[in-house]
Amino acid sequence: MDIMNISLNSSIPGYNYTLKSKDETPDEIKTPKELEEEEKSDNENTIGVKELSEGEKEQVIDLQARDAEVKAHEAAHQGGGGGAATYTYQQGPDGKMYAIGGEVSISLESGSTPEETIANAQQVIAAATAPANPSSQDMAVAASAKSMIIKAQQEKAKELIDEAEGKEAYKVASIKGADVQSNEEGMNPLSSLNISA
Repeated sequence: MDIMNISLNSSIPGYNYTLKSKDETPDEIKTPKELEEEEKSDNENTIGVKELSEGEKEQVIDLQARDAEVKAHEAAHQGGGGGAATYTYQQGPDGKMYAIGGEVSISLESGSTPEETIANAQQVIAAATAPANPSSQDMAVAASAKSMIIKAQQEKAKELIDEAEGKEAYKVASIKGADVQSNEEGMNPLSSLNISA
């Protein structure tokens, strides 16, 4: 069984996906508890810090928008059947951490039957195209899964053809076997026909 882990990634400036092995983990993954403690520490450190400038306020607004966009995008991948989301964070001028990129891992694996492979690939397509605006990389992942479906459908068609040919060969052999049996008994297979002129 072939297994390929695909990460749907939404990092700045655009979206991209990366192929990873099961053992590989990003360096910047933090647990929710670590993030909470880091944010709490950052908030404690910002007490008494000067007011933000207009430029810094705009940067915070941009980071907040990006954070919301990234989290919504990755949540859509998860809702479509993807795995757990991981995020890349950037600290804003206000001391808070904002998600600027994220990824959801999806396993694209062939099944033991063409039907199972097709079902697996359809799940990948659903997860990859779940966001309202799938990126070009999301669409590339979906295209890879569609290729897998086409190959599985071809395999399934070949199996059906082989099965049909096997049944036809059995049918022909049965008919020939009946003729051979009739001839062995000394009967002409055509002797029972009444032919009148």
